[in-house]
Amino acid sequence: MKVGLIGFGKAGMMVAEEILKDNELSLDWVLKNTEDHNEMFASDILGCGVGEGKIYSIQSVHSETFFKNNFVDIMIDFSSPDSAHIYHHAVKCGIKIVSAISKYEDEQYLELKRLSKQSAILHSPNITLGINLLLTMTKALQSIIPDADIEIIEEHFRDKKDVSGTALRIAKNLGLDETKHVNSIRAGGIVGKHEIVFGLMNQTIRLVHESINRSAFGEGAIYAAKWLHHKKNGFYTMEEAMSMKQMRKIPNAKESMQYDVS
Repeated sequence: MKVGLIGFGKAGMMVAEEILKDNELSLDWVLKNTEDHNEMFASDILGCGVGEGKIYSIQSVHSETFFKNNFVDIMIDFSSPDSAHIYHHAVKCGIKIVSAISKYEDEQYLELKRLSKQSAILHSPNITLGINLLLTMTKALQSIIPDADIEIIEEHFRDKKDVSGTALRIAKNLGLDETKHVNSIRAGGIVGKHEIVFGLMNQTIRLVHESINRSAFGEGAIYAAKWLHHKKNGFYTMEEAMSMKQMRKIPNAKESMQYDVS
């Protein structure tokens, strides 16, 4: 499966490295916002081989001609919301898109959904497998204990300015006011940690996910790309890519709980 990657920052480089390691994928090209490393190869820079993932400046992509001449099955975006302006060139060529952008403006998000009529598009503000399992489990736990007080704590590296898009999505998923229930911590080089606290009168339940290495984003992006490869045109989420398959493996809670009252 041929893959193109947008973004070659800290996360993008780790994603590229994971793609290069996967024998089922080939990294055909990388688009980045600066002229640095232009016409070089990602594999050479990362020490993962020779001549894979030719790097181009995103400013050079002005029309669908680039995508016709450099066709890939899947385009993975780990850059910024501003890169969405080239999506319409890609979908015209039949390229499917995995977007790992943490937060879009409303109009950009609506445009993403409109483009999904022309191709298959999967969007996830946090594409790690663990976070998307966490999204599913928090919703399930809320339905079991609807009276619990819920607080969301997100921790990231000290230079991250915005509130975590993942934390905002968790809040929205749970029907919570994000301004009241999302608490942010910025310290050191924390990659990313999300904790959901369910508070009851006599006990507390905490669900925690922590990314200890940015390779987790690469693993999630590859999972999403392989899942999306055979999908029809439409808008998909990482929860869909995971939950249906994985949740079938979880026994019914009422059937699986056995209480010994002897």
